[in-house]
Amino acid sequence: MFLLQSPQVCELEPFTSMPEPLRRRERSDWADANRGGVVTDSFLEGPVWGDDGNLYVTDIPWGRVFRIDPQGAWTLAAEYDGEPNGMKFLDAGTLLITDYKNGLMRLDLASGQVSPFLERRNSERFKGVNDLVFDSQGNLYFTDQGQTGLHDPSGRLYRLRTNGQLDLLLTNVPSPNGVALSPDERVLYLAVTRGNCVWRVPLLPDGSVAKVGQFFTSYGPSGPDGLAVDAEGRLLVANPGLGYVWVLNDRAEPVQVMRGLPGSSITNLAFGGADRDQIYVTDSTHGRILRATLGVPGLPLHRAARH
Repeated sequence: MFLLQSPQVCELEPFTSMPEPLRRRERSDWADANRGGVVTDSFLEGPVWGDDGNLYVTDIPWGRVFRIDPQGAWTLAAEYDGEPNGMKFLDAGTLLITDYKNGLMRLDLASGQVSPFLERRNSERFKGVNDLVFDSQGNLYFTDQGQTGLHDPSGRLYRLRTNGQLDLLLTNVPSPNGVALSPDERVLYLAVTRGNCVWRVPLLPDGSVAKVGQFFTSYGPSGPDGLAVDAEGRLLVANPGLGYVWVLNDRAEPVQVMRGLPGSSITNLAFGGADRDQIYVTDSTHGRILRATLGVPGLPLHRAARH
């Protein structure tokens, strides 16, 4: 008889916290809509490591992108009229941002200038894009979450091909959030926050999807958010409502649980460190970055074939 093993539990440790002068203790439109009007001095998301050895994160309510060096020192990389969330690199000096307010935006790190990349689809605004990932061919997958949920399961998953063609893959998701690809890129994992689960989305040779299923089911007040995959093909799931990072095997069984500090809201994660086997996570509601050593490197992050 197969018996499920209890997952290994480890604690996420503090790496760095947003300096007090950078915190804005005032109301924002984003917090009024998404945090019940609570004053939110920052809300961190979208961690990604650059070739320059720095960690980049977004601050959604205040339209900011920060650069954090290996010692944990913060500098402002950009500030603009937007609500930036997920990020991935287009090239060594350019970040692509999923911006809830504006669509897909491009950040030139040398100048700090932010410009449109893809603002609309067929002249229609997105609901509110959230997260993104490139495959090895340079195709971009991104989620359009908006305010969807179980009351309105109309969130969307898109693929932007290298030739500019935009494919609408799913239209029925109750809060699509983080995305990640399996090592063979035949499966896309999709965090479904309000459904408190992760979907498994097979990617077929003709470019379509079929037999989409529920891969993992969580619990608690706020479900899966950011996702990542390690070199062994295990799926890492940031779960803000629990303050956990789940590490799941190919049966969606938790083999490891990384726990945040009490009260943490773990929204997203990125592999970093010299061997890329450390996990750096955003604790959004406290404006801090936590980390732990996984001991297995993350899959390489791909970039656009053209931009």
